[in-house]
Amino acid sequence: MADPRTTAVEVKGPVGHYGGGWMISREAKAICEAHGLGPRELYFRGRFGVLGDCDADVVTSVAVFFPREHVEENWNGGRKLPVEQAVELYAEACGQWGRRKLGGYDGCARIAELLEPVVRQASSVGAPLFAGWRAVPLPDDAPARATQLMHVLRELRGGLHANAVLAAGLHPLDATLAADHDGTPFGHAAGELIAKFFTWPEPYQQPAPETKARRAAVEETTDDLMAPVFSVLNSDESDELIDLLRFGHAH
Repeated sequence: MADPRTTAVEVKGPVGHYGGGWMISREAKAICEAHGLGPRELYFRGRFGVLGDCDADVVTSVAVFFPREHVEENWNGGRKLPVEQAVELYAEACGQWGRRKLGGYDGCARIAELLEPVVRQASSVGAPLFAGWRAVPLPDDAPARATQLMHVLRELRGGLHANAVLAAGLHPLDATLAADHDGTPFGHAAGELIAKFFTWPEPYQQPAPETKARRAAVEETTDDLMAPVFSVLNSDESDELIDLLRFGHAH
């Protein structure tokens, strides 16, 4: 009988994987090719476009784990595509990937049904990307709907996690290097791989034991912050969601 915090811990892996895996998909690549965008130009313009057509510094304030120069280069490079269109195309890629990956999984409709009240009732304080993506219309079909809801939930955890990292006094690069990561688009990944994905320049210093301990505490804090989000589910619904996502991940 899972309580809200247990639910937050148990679902973060599959939600992270399915909520982010589409960002490096062939569906996203096809949009880049069709509109003459670099892969990271679409990533920033599509993902962060829910903030509006803002200055790159606004995007940097939210893209906590990326170097400022990388954010500015790709956000400004993507300006050839209006933000409204970029978000719409990015959401379409999410849905297309979800249909391809989860189209044969009968549990998608129930996953969406369980996640909708979780996403709808969660506080958006401290998580602007979550708020922006929550406002994007959901597709009607179950695989695409479930995938977009997982993406929205992933943005919530990501925003709260960034807050916890900064509150702990950790530099984003140190926080990235000091832990192995579950629920990435690549599955389980070492910190160095994720740092390279974020384009931090090498070589990387080996994190000190004290840094690793602070990063472990940050993960616990993030789980604590996510726990109230799942309080809208009763224990039976929580158990069902955990099982459905576990089986879907295996699928």
